Amino acid sequence: MCVITPFPVVAKLKSEPDSPCCHHSPRGQNPSGSALNSYQWFHSVDTDRSGFISRKELKQALVNSNWSAFNDETCLMMINMFDKTRSGQIDIFGFSALWDFIQRWRALFQQYDRDRSGVISGSELHQALAQMGYNLSPQFSEALVRHYSCRGARPGIQLDRFIQVCTQLQSMTQVFRERDNAMTGNIRMSYEDFLSSAVGRLM
Repeated sequence: MCVITPFPVVAKLKSEPDSPCCHHSPRGQNPSGSALNSYQWFHSVDTDRSGFISRKELKQALVNSNWSAFNDETCLMMINMFDKTRSGQIDIFGFSALWDFIQRWRALFQQYDRDRSGVISGSELHQALAQMGYNLSPQFSEALVRHYSCRGARPGIQLDRFIQVCTQLQSMTQVFRERDNAMTGNIRMSYEDFLSSAVGRLM
């Protein structure tokens, strides 16, 4: 059975002054200071001043360590996760939760990006997934990296894909665990039933 730790990692805002994909809070900063930062970031991302962040605005704001924009799939996934009104956008409260979510994933990403290449290799991904409680083969991790690596670049997944892969694995594992009542590591379900459960989790 998988024991999933919700380590939900922030990429860098393009307007943020620190190094790529990193923000460090001043030592001893109190919660009100953190909330103020989140408020300021929200308004810098809300370019149309609507009071909400759209997928397009989020994509324009988040970058990987090589300054490439986050991919559309990950941005849409995160909007859906924190859009409590089902409007396709997130308000300042959803944005604050999203920011914390990405920061924690980023911390885990940096922990396993041991060569500081800005990408996670197959072996690094395998170690990260093992820490989160996944009993998966090295071959599975390598297959994920091959699938999500950018074409023409060195093999490895960037932060946006790392967040996408790990979040979807958590969702799929939850579907499995809900059906594995005897906790045997095996379940029986129809293909359509599996797809219905998966779509409900991922969307």
